[in-house]
Amino acid sequence: MSGETPVPVPFRQFVVKMHGRCNLACTYCYLYEGPDQGWRTRPATASAEVLERVAARMGEHARTHGLKDISLVLHGGEPLLAGADTLAGFSALVAERAPAGCRVHTTVQTNGTLLAEENLGELARAGVRVGISLDGGTAAHNARRVDHAGRPSWPAAARGARLLAERFPQSYAGILAVVDPVLDPVETYESLLALRPPALDLLLPHGNWTAPPPHLAGVRHGSWLCAVFDRWWTAGRRETRVRLFEECLALLLGLPTATESLGLRPFDAIVVETDGSIELVDSLKSAYPGAAHTGLDVFRHGFDDALRHPGVVARQAGAAALADQCRACPLLETCGGGHYVHRYRAGHGFRNPSVYCADLQRFIRHVARRLAEDAAGAGPAPEPAFREGGAP
Repeated sequence: MSGETPVPVPFRQFVVKMHGRCNLACTYCYLYEGPDQGWRTRPATASAEVLERVAARMGEHARTHGLKDISLVLHGGEPLLAGADTLAGFSALVAERAPAGCRVHTTVQTNGTLLAEENLGELARAGVRVGISLDGGTAAHNARRVDHAGRPSWPAAARGARLLAERFPQSYAGILAVVDPVLDPVETYESLLALRPPALDLLLPHGNWTAPPPHLAGVRHGSWLCAVFDRWWTAGRRETRVRLFEECLALLLGLPTATESLGLRPFDAIVVETDGSIELVDSLKSAYPGAAHTGLDVFRHGFDDALRHPGVVARQAGAAALADQCRACPLLETCGGGHYVHRYRAGHGFRNPSVYCADLQRFIRHVARRLAEDAAGAGPAPEPAFREGGAP
């Protein structure tokens, strides 16, 4: 390693907390039930003044770095508590502040329970796409997603998802689902397909070496992903896009891709809280209190200041930020050490293999094998983007 400081990669994804509270009280929520309770001291909603400064700072950052595309993710809590008119207005404001030639791609990430004809229509007219967070496509899958009175959220979420698919398909961004190895993988996947998502994002539950995720033993998460991959691969990948699978395939083929969970490309997302604080991504809050804190805010600082924060530098350092074991692993280029927060161990920081190391190896090797087998059936098999052997 040369020891040179890498050139910062500008932020292209801006996650803005439109509302800091949620109408649900999911029993496993790492944000509201986790170790970092900083949300309690922040305002429930982002003020007009905060939103104006965020839009100006985004435009400034895009102009400085000559960005042609930026992603605006309207988040929470539950962002629809802020009102669809506020979300649409803020999206328009960011587009106004962006430099000429820079496109703003806006998505709202919602639990789906507040989706209705009127607010979906307003979001559609504003060009705001809608992503839904669910645990599966049935009531049983979503049993832990309850409101503050303990009532199930599934009936309202299912109505919202079906309304989105049927009446506003052009606004449907897809579904985000967290892997639950207790649930049948193929049944869960097929239940989500029934909601007709154009894309599906499968995420591993947040956990680390100090606070391991449930059901970690026996590479159950990796085996779960392999089963869904086989179902998706056998169907010819026509049913929906699955981001994790597509990115793993691209990395194995040596193609460029951007993901928080795999690969070595610099991470380019930043968060703005309801009070204007600039923070690192929310997932860090599952590690320990203050893990996402930067001490920066949009009133006193630009996003270029955040690029110099040690937490951002570490996320953009590639293999240099990884444990020796990871750098020696034959899966390095594809795995990239896994999700940053999953490497945390109290007293040792984030320079550790992922707590899901065995699961990631199981999944990546399985995908590489299926890719090679199918290619061999059609002609010479491509070389996987890692060498066999080496670290298990």
